[in-house]
This record gives sequence, structure tokens and C-alpha cells, in this order.
Amino acid sequence: MDEPLTHTAAKAAPVIATSTVLILGRIWNANGAEHSTGNAALMVVLATGAATAGAFASAGRSGGDGVLAGTAFATSGALTLAGVAGYADGWSLPVLLWAVTTAVAYGVAARHWRTDRRDTTAHERATTVRREDHVHAERVEAIRGRTQIEVAREGSAYAQALAAALTARAAMPGYDPTAIETTGLPQLLRHPAHDITEEH
Repeated sequence: MDEPLTHTAAKAAPVIATSTVLILGRIWNANGAEHSTGNAALMVVLATGAATAGAFASAGRSGGDGVLAGTAFATSGALTLAGVAGYADGWSLPVLLWAVTTAVAYGVAARHWRTDRRDTTAHERATTVRREDHVHAERVEAIRGRTQIEVAREGSAYAQALAAALTARAAMPGYDPTAIETTGLPQLLRHPAHDITEEH
């Protein structure tokens, strides 16, 4: 389902629920519930029971079960609205009670919507932070890899230039490897041609 459509359906859910209860109550009224003491008493008992269950659920251990308490209170309100709509002989009292019930339903729903919005925002922020951290780590690794490649290239180029210089020096007249050896220079400098031949 499309997200805007889902959002609209969630916003319309309270008024749809209370309107449905009102319509069913008026249908019940037209089918014999008007001024029926027995039916009214039944709805009072059911609404009171649901409200009591909601009170016990909200006062339970560790702050109670909010979902269960909310469901019980919503059921109690729906039963009260249905009872009044079924018992009353006119529309004024049922419509008034419907308006009050709808307002209360939107008040309760708004609290849950704010909580959901905060949770969604916090999740999106955490996801963005994790994504940015991941991208930063990838960039650091890429820079490190490029740096290592450049260092290796420079080292290779330096070694090739040194080998070429030593080879050229060995080919020059007057080259004395014994004199170089007495100065304590590395083996590469003493016998460059021999070392380079071995390497290749």
C-alpha cells in the first residue's frame, strides 16, 4: 500500500470506527432497542466491565499494559456509544456522544502517532549515522590503498633509477670497486652490475 494512503487511512481510522458504532447502534434502535431497559442494562454492564478491565490493565505491575488498557477503554467507549445510540429515541444525544467519543479517540491516537513519529525519526537518524560512518570508513580505506600504491610506485621508480645510475657508474672509466668497498658502502654499490644481473 502506498505510504500517503496508509497515512490517510490511519488518520481516518478513529472517525470511521466511531461512525460505524453509531450507525450500528441506530440500526439496533430501529430493530427494537429503543427504550428497551434490558438492552440498555446489558450495554451498561458490558461497558462497565470493559472500563474496569482497562483500569486493572493500566494499574498492573511495572506501569501496566498500555495496549491492553487502551483496547479495553476503547471497547468500553464503543459499547457506551452503541448503548446510547440504540436506546435513545432521537439523534441529538447519540450524535453528541459520537462527537465526544471521536474527539477522545483522536486524543488517544495522537499520542501514539507522536510516539511512532519520534521512533521513526530516531531510527532514520541512527540509520543515517551508520551509513555515514560506513562511507567514511570506505573513504579512509580507499585513501590508504591509494597512498600505499603511490608509495610502492615511487619506491619502484627510485630503485630502478638507482640501479641505472649504479650500472652507468660501473661502466665509466676509472671505476674501482675495491676503493668503494674500503669505504664500507653497501654491497649493491660495490658490485652493482653483478647484483643487478642476479636480480634479473
